[in-house]
Amino acid sequence: MHFLSSTTNKLKLSFDTVFYYVTDMEAAIAFYRDTLGLPLISQEFVAQFDLDGVLIELVPLPPGTMVPGSGNGRLCFSVANLQETVKQMHARGVATSKIKEKKDGKLAFFRDPDGNELCLWEYANAADARETVESAWLSG
Repeated sequence: MHFLSSTTNKLKLSFDTVFYYVTDMEAAIAFYRDTLGLPLISQEFVAQFDLDGVLIELVPLPPGTMVPGSGNGRLCFSVANLQETVKQMHARGVATSKIKEKKDGKLAFFRDPDGNELCLWEYANAADARETVESAWLSG
């Protein structure tokens, strides 16, 4: 039995946000705003950043609680020159993994102050970026 198999039964979803739980909001804001350079657009209960129209939120984790689930999601940033970006990250005191070569590009990982994993990705061909995103949407 296929749920949601016909076009009339498709869920009507729209993108809202990507978020990470954080234990120290001020340290997390400083990292995302000052170290990574993301524009902080709101800071109330959560801190919100806008990166090219994608809303990224930092949500405070109440003291004494644990992040639910095991989670394997990560925020991935596309960069034009991974080698240069990694050098800039190191100059800002951010440790990264070694650059790994993949079929469609190169990547390196790093962590925020709470240990959330983030990724830097350089496409092998800039035109591949749009094609890869479009094919993911079409096949999904």
